[in-house]
Amino acid sequence: MTRFGRPTVGDVALGAWDRWQRVAAIRSGSRRAARFAAFGPGSVVCFPPAALYGERAIHVGRDVLIGPRVALSAGMEPSQQLISDEIVRIGDRCLIGRGSSIVAHFSVTIGQDVFFGPNVYVTDQNHAVERADVPIGLQAEPERPVVIGDGSWLGTNVVVLPGVTIGRQVAVGAGSVVTADLPDHTVAAGAPARALRR
Repeated sequence: MTRFGRPTVGDVALGAWDRWQRVAAIRSGSRRAARFAAFGPGSVVCFPPAALYGERAIHVGRDVLIGPRVALSAGMEPSQQLISDEIVRIGDRCLIGRGSSIVAHFSVTIGQDVFFGPNVYVTDQNHAVERADVPIGLQAEPERPVVIGDGSWLGTNVVVLPGVTIGRQVAVGAGSVVTADLPDHTVAAGAPARALRR
């Protein structure tokens, strides 16, 4: 608003954008939510998503908030043949921060009450570097499941790599790269992340 009380063009545009974001969000009971293997009551995927693939193998619990510009995928593209009907599982009351990515080919399981800061990246698959005659982007290591335990918190820009189990009630500091398991009730940080205290 200007000091004279009239809305500016910017005010009108922002108001319209706010309304559009509310209308375009994916909510439980909507047609778009029905594409998911499960989409619990009270859950929301905010608009706009960055990427959304393989919903038929994604289970979302109750009261989950998935922020804007989140990439959530089972597989790498919409028409990919999936190996299971449960590739991504997000437990109840989780918060997935804006700009985060969960990219799964095999299995990513996120427990209940898990919070992600912005721009967290979780994947169960990585590229290989074994052959010099094949581009790295065309080489793949075997997929390995990822598990993030109940009540854990991952700070801004955390990266979780394939084969990792993060225990219950684990706090992972911003910018950490988790390459190995972290036990329950630890505070961890670093690249690679190490348990600092319990």
